[in-house]
Amino acid sequence: MKKLIALLLAAVMTMSLLTACGGGNASETTSDAAEAESTENEAAQDEAQAPEADEADTQSEPEAEEGETEADAEAGDVSEALADGVLTVGTNAEFPPFEYVGDDGEPDGFDIALIKAIGEKLGVEVQVENMEFDSLVASIGSKVDVSIAGMTVTEERQKSVDFSDAYYEAVQYVILPEGSEIAAAADLEGKAIGVQLGTTGDFIASDDIADSKVSQYNKGMDAVNDLINGKLDCVIIDKNPALVFASKFEGQLTAIDGAEFGFEPEEYAVAMPKGDTALADQVNAALAEIKADGTFDKLVETYIEN
Repeated sequence: MKKLIALLLAAVMTMSLLTACGGGNASETTSDAAEAESTENEAAQDEAQAPEADEADTQSEPEAEEGETEADAEAGDVSEALADGVLTVGTNAEFPPFEYVGDDGEPDGFDIALIKAIGEKLGVEVQVENMEFDSLVASIGSKVDVSIAGMTVTEERQKSVDFSDAYYEAVQYVILPEGSEIAAAADLEGKAIGVQLGTTGDFIASDDIADSKVSQYNKGMDAVNDLINGKLDCVIIDKNPALVFASKFEGQLTAIDGAEFGFEPEEYAVAMPKGDTALADQVNAALAEIKADGTFDKLVETYIEN
């Protein structure tokens, strides 16, 4: 009996040992090892890919900087005068039909309508400041951004400001009392001549006419009034305002083409800060569009021909 029990115990122990060392645990161990190896492989792959990601990030940064640089370059093509969305314009509203004070008390006329059309093309608001003509050039770049005032392009002015492309060709006229005997350049010598201060007429009378007695006025109308009252022999002023004044005082005044006195044609343009090429390019582009789409011709018809 004791031998049988001993044999049974030995059999049980043998089975236990076989189970402990059997294939089930070996399979689990192999699976664990495979998992560990797979994890290590994934980690190794992640490590290998990480530098590539870093490199990609590093490469993308210069592209962003390059994009910003291009944007800054584009911004640099826009004049500082337009950066605030407002174009401040100086004029002298005493020069009909190019500029005058309208019924609402604000500057109006061909030049004012033209610069507002340019502002619309540029996408900016236009604010017009009325000031003395003689102070316009000095105010550009400080008190105002640009000036439009029937201003003739001259070498003297080009020393201080830049000009847009010309938008109008004009010539000086001589306004005379009805029945005056003045008919040629020689007849102007020694005469009392009224001019608007700082205009081409002022330069002609002061520099080109011998022994002239020049009276300078801030307003062309004041010169015309003195001519009517016999204080002047003539007034030299641009063609269009000359025709306006002669029409207003029909029977008292007559306007004679300056070509008969040897006056050369001249060009009007927008005066701008010296060296602001970005502004000049933008204004010229807008002016070209206005001429191409028919806006310019409509303004001429509305303000000058009528």
